[in-house]
Amino acid sequence: MSNKEDILSRFRKNVKEKFDMPSLDDIKGITYPAPLAQFISMTESVGGKVVELKPGQDINTLVKELFPDAKEIASNLEEVTIATRNPDTIGSPQALNGTDVGIIKGVFGVAENACVWVPQAMEEKAVCFISENLVILLKKTEIVNNMHEAYKRIQFNDYGYGTFISGPSKTADIAQVLVMGAQAARSATVVLV
Repeated sequence: MSNKEDILSRFRKNVKEKFDMPSLDDIKGITYPAPLAQFISMTESVGGKVVELKPGQDINTLVKELFPDAKEIASNLEEVTIATRNPDTIGSPQALNGTDVGIIKGVFGVAENACVWVPQAMEEKAVCFISENLVILLKKTEIVNNMHEAYKRIQFNDYGYGTFISGPSKTADIAQVLVMGAQAARSATVVLV
């Protein structure tokens, strides 16, 4: 038995009274008259950016406009033809180091907190975190009000992994100085399609 299992085992032995989990069926969570507008507002408030792909506009052209200096672009999406790295064929997560822009797809967004549900849809999920700039394609019709609604929609695919992403990575843990890109992307752009 590992140290962790040993410690947890001791805790469980000392539980004197157990309680059932409360039912969450009646909890609805906050709702918004315009979930898309709330999602956009929240995304901007957490440091992200929202851009709408106009009818007939090409995602490749938009990415080049948003990131004109990007040399290394990682994506496995069919519509992204400017990718220089494919996270399905690179061989290791380390090969994604130096990625200027990672382009992925979100399934739905959450108006309450600007989270986007991103199930792993590529061999190397590191593209979601190692890219300097992250672009998330999201259908503007796929916005839920709150996390209660979001949890009901979560589905995993064959990879069995997914995550919520909200804005760029940031921390102010040390000396209360805000650092962007501390653990993941320095910028996050949601492209509404």
